Amino acid sequence: MRAELNLTDVVPNFKFAGQFIRAEPYEFGHIHDTFYTYFSKSDGLVHRYILQRINQYVFKCPEELMANIEAISVHLQRKITTAGGDPERESLTLVPTLENGGFLHRNGGDYWRAYISIEGAQTYMVPQSIDHVYNAGRAYGRFQQQLDDFPVHRLHETIPDFHNTVKRFKTFVEVVEEDKHNRAQDVKEEIDFVLQRAGETSIVVDLIDRRELPLRVTHNDTKYNNVMIDDETGEGVCVIDLDTVMPGSSLYDFGDAIRSITNTGEEDEQDLSKVHFNLECFEKYTQGYLDATRDALTPAEIQLLAFSARLMSCECGMRFLTDHLNGDVYFKIHKPGHNLDRCRTQFKLVRDMERDQEEMLDIVQKYC
Repeated sequence: MRAELNLTDVVPNFKFAGQFIRAEPYEFGHIHDTFYTYFSKSDGLVHRYILQRINQYVFKCPEELMANIEAISVHLQRKITTAGGDPERESLTLVPTLENGGFLHRNGGDYWRAYISIEGAQTYMVPQSIDHVYNAGRAYGRFQQQLDDFPVHRLHETIPDFHNTVKRFKTFVEVVEEDKHNRAQDVKEEIDFVLQRAGETSIVVDLIDRRELPLRVTHNDTKYNNVMIDDETGEGVCVIDLDTVMPGSSLYDFGDAIRSITNTGEEDEQDLSKVHFNLECFEKYTQGYLDATRDALTPAEIQLLAFSARLMSCECGMRFLTDHLNGDVYFKIHKPGHNLDRCRTQFKLVRDMERDQEEMLDIVQKYC
């Protein structure tokens, strides 16, 4: 049964303000079932909320997921309020259930949550201007700084080893060998691409294990479309999608943002002649990010920023390819071969970054 058929049973369980009007599915998310819900209030205005059914295949422990989000949100709102900001606009705000909980668990089955919608701002798949790129970098850097004093040991691993590239590579090899859907023969070039770069997958993981890189509270899914951009000012208003906030490396956040924001094409672009690594976007994002984090990053982190972009792009492509080989069970697909298209765009970015690596290193040094 599609989730929207159950919304009339879900909506009354949350403390939404006003009278429920309608719900519209949001089609761009890969993981959860997401809906915009509309309510009329006594002032005659229509207010919007975001309602989500949590994907329990991806997030095995929804209670731990929501414990992370509640703790992080409270911390961010306190920091924003102290700085004189607007916590309902600059951070995600959960709508409580009738029992004042942070989420709804229905009859031992589905888990649901709701957020206040941030209006006057939106997300973009592709940067609309170079200023947006700078502001996104600064927003993610500010997010990390706001969480710098949050006790990392309090966070659950919502997806264990999410950016553990060593284990991601091991899983990839196992899926290739099993080939339970007989797809490996058609993607030999993509499989070889990953195998040729196997030695790079352990670099960051090994440094963390040796405590040569610090463990930080990180977002771990810093795509460009996880920053709300203000409609008028172009500022990065709020970092969204806190599902994967957990212990990690700043390199994961920086690298994942770069692989997203520097892509001149769509994430699933089939025409790879449209997919290029945009060096100007790399520079502006790096400038904005370092303007917010320059004094907090260690020399080892700064030295590996450029490399992290290549690593995270390869990891993401490897994950798309793994899911394609595994029968498309993790990422939502909208057409046959969708994950393979996504994989190929990431690998094209990796090739471009390998070509431009020296220029990327020079840019980091320019702004550090």
